[in-house]
Amino acid sequence: MLGDLAACGGLFLTAFAAATVLPLQSEAVLAGLLVAGSHSPAALILIATVGNVLGSVVNWLLGRGIDRFRDCKWFPVKSAALDHAATRYRRYGRWSLLLSWVPVIGDPLTVVAGVLREPLWSFVAIVTMAKAGRYLILAAVTLNVI
Repeated sequence: MLGDLAACGGLFLTAFAAATVLPLQSEAVLAGLLVAGSHSPAALILIATVGNVLGSVVNWLLGRGIDRFRDCKWFPVKSAALDHAATRYRRYGRWSLLLSWVPVIGDPLTVVAGVLREPLWSFVAIVTMAKAGRYLILAAVTLNVI
């Protein structure tokens, strides 16, 4: 029981943190738990998806408040870089959030969605589709379903 809680809690925390700027890979944790076979694949996919989406919501929230700091000298992102990212997001629209699972570009994309005031409902819906899809494909490959 305690081992199950630790495994599922560890998966949730890893998936949550992996959606932020921290360099973590929730896919490896999920694959390991799937191979171990001691947990329901559906439950593991759900836990990973919820954790990863909530981490992206934190990015969205950071994006909502980030604009007030863009001209500060200490701010790590140059105003021009933020403008470039915003222009690209506007070009492709909210559906670019389907790439929120992609390493390197996914996390900044979720921040920019917050900067540009993407409504939370559409943000969560699209990001959930993207991240759940990634975990479903990973589970299918790991369990040799496809």
